Amino acid sequence: MKRIFQARPPVPTEEAHRTTPFEVFFDLVFVFAFIQVATFTAQAPTPLRLAHSLVLLLLLWWPFTNYAWLANQVRADVGLVRAGNTAVMAAMFVAALVLPQAWRHDSQSLAAPMTLALVYIVIRAVYLALVWHISAGNARLRASLRLRLIPVSLGFPALLLGAVFGGATQTLLWTAAFLIDCVGGLFIAVSAGRAPLPSPGHFAERHGLIVIIALGESLIAVGVGAGSAVIRWPVLIAALLALTTALTLWWLYFENAAAPAGQALARIPVADRTRTGSIAYSLTHFVLIAGIIYLAVGIEVVLAHMTHHPPRRPAGTSLDWTSTAALLGGPALYLVGRALFLRLTVRHTPPAPILAAGIILALLPVARHLPALAALALVAIILIALVCYERITWQPTAAAK
Repeated sequence: MKRIFQARPPVPTEEAHRTTPFEVFFDLVFVFAFIQVATFTAQAPTPLRLAHSLVLLLLLWWPFTNYAWLANQVRADVGLVRAGNTAVMAAMFVAALVLPQAWRHDSQSLAAPMTLALVYIVIRAVYLALVWHISAGNARLRASLRLRLIPVSLGFPALLLGAVFGGATQTLLWTAAFLIDCVGGLFIAVSAGRAPLPSPGHFAERHGLIVIIALGESLIAVGVGAGSAVIRWPVLIAALLALTTALTLWWLYFENAAAPAGQALARIPVADRTRTGSIAYSLTHFVLIAGIIYLAVGIEVVLAHMTHHPPRRPAGTSLDWTSTAALLGGPALYLVGRALFLRLTVRHTPPAPILAAGIILALLPVARHLPALAALALVAIILIALVCYERITWQPTAAAK
């Protein structure tokens, strides 16, 4: 009987370790929460909402990077580590459900923001407990764990107070809380506070999976925005354009970035991988995910405009400034994140994506006055042109240096 209830010890990973099905399911829950951020923003696109969505993405992204690192140290599907990850999945699912009501205004109930704050605290506490569990016999990791308690402890009161006060105070306190936790944790990790990455292939694969899942689930915005009007041909064209933009973003990452970057990470000595992994993957992939989410917001608003203005304006009315900024700023942010990713891994930054990002941003005033469908088509055309250009000119040997 004692053996039945005895917890299995952590199972260290090896260099050939790859992502397990359990981890894929774990990531799906996180990406569901990402898409809820897009839903939250698309409800009433304003500059303040865009800022709020960025704070919420920080809330979701930093725990993901921590658990991806943890799963690189020990198997995520064994013993207490699996139990802890399961509890985190449940907590993140609850967080995703309350995200659309995350910000408290006037007399609104504090149930949703307080729930979100408490869930975040639980997720961070479970992570720290699991690190303590796997670090038995590792004095260096135990010492770094004590340092991590400092930013975490400073952030928790700000989270709880922000949920209570609401409004602008909540925005300031939550922003401060997440920045303290993220920046403090990243500083500790970069300054060799984390254990090395034993499996670079697993770490690269895990981040690639979160990108492809986010791209796939961003297409849910098509169905949400189109609704029952999807049978109308302009709406179908918009849906196909949305699929095209997702495909171009997939191509730009997986065809010309993911493989050479993963190979570059594998060539780094084990003891030095933490710095590159923390910055080149954990940091730049946040920019990639933010770009995907903002694009999803823009697509959802485009389709909503088209479905709400039949049949006199089948291409939809022009978007407001905030929605236009999301639609064009999302892909531009993604391209910048990809350029940073390549610079930090393979030490090569192709100029074409930076130029494309600049063109997209320069066309913001033009897109603001175009019908919604035309604005989406403009984004798709630029991304298609970039893919075609890289298809012709990309040199894998240069990128792998």
